[in-house]
Amino acid sequence: MTQTSSSDTVLDRVLRILSAFDARRRQLTVAELSQLADIPLATTYRLVNQLAKENILTRYPNGNIGLGIRLWELAARSSPAVSLRTAAMPFLDDVQSIFRQHTQLSVLDDHELLVVERLSSRNSVVNQATVATRMPIHTVSMGLVQLAFQPQYIIDDYFALYPEATDMSYPGTGSITDTLAKIQRDGFAMLDGMLDDGTTGAAVPVFDKPTGRKRVAIAAISVVIPEDFESRSAVVPVLMAASRGLTRALHPTAEPG
Repeated sequence: MTQTSSSDTVLDRVLRILSAFDARRRQLTVAELSQLADIPLATTYRLVNQLAKENILTRYPNGNIGLGIRLWELAARSSPAVSLRTAAMPFLDDVQSIFRQHTQLSVLDDHELLVVERLSSRNSVVNQATVATRMPIHTVSMGLVQLAFQPQYIIDDYFALYPEATDMSYPGTGSITDTLAKIQRDGFAMLDGMLDDGTTGAAVPVFDKPTGRKRVAIAAISVVIPEDFESRSAVVPVLMAASRGLTRALHPTAEPG
C-alpha cells in the first residue's frame, strides 16, 4: 500500500508525479504514477486531473498519462538551459558537421549530469545519452570534465553523496582522483568504454569566464566516437576551439582575472 508523509505538500506530490516520467517511461497509467510517486491512488487521480486540465499533463486516448506541452512551453520561455543551448548551437553544429558523430552539450544540476542538447547523424556510434537524460557525473567523460573544474568543496560534497565514485577505476588513469587531476592538467577528458564497449567519450569544459585563474566549468561540449575513429587526434582541438568560442559568446565583456 502506498504511504506518504503527512508533511508532504501538494507541490512535493506534483513534483514526484512529474519526475516519474523519463526517456523510458514517456507514458504511464495513473496506477503506475501512484506507485512511482509514492502517493495514494485517489490523490494521484485528483492531481492528474488537475494537471491535465492545465495541459501540464496529457491524457492519451488509451488512458495513459504523459507530460503536457505546456510544461515544455513554460520551461522554454526562461530556462537558463535554453539560453545556453541557443548560444551553443552554432558551435555544436560546427563540431557535428566535422565528425558526424553524437555531439552533446551538458551541465551539472543537483549533483547529476543533465544533457541539454544532442546532435546526431544516421551512422553515429551507439550512445545512451539523450536530451534531458540525467546521469551520475562520475560515469561519463562530460561529467568528469565538469567535476574536475569545480571548487574542491563541490567535489568533496559529490564524493560524500556518491561514495561509490571513489571506487571507480578509469582506463589509463586509475582512480577518480588521479583522473580528475589529469583532466585538470590536460584541460579535457577522453575515456574509452565508459558506457558502451568500443566507444570513446571526449569532452571539454565551457568556463564561467574566458581567461584567468580559478575558472569554473558551467557546461561541457562532448562527442561520442568509435574507439578506432580515424580522426581521433583532431577531436580535442576541435572541441577546445568550440569551447573557447562558446565561452566568449557567453561572456563577451568579461574581464581577465
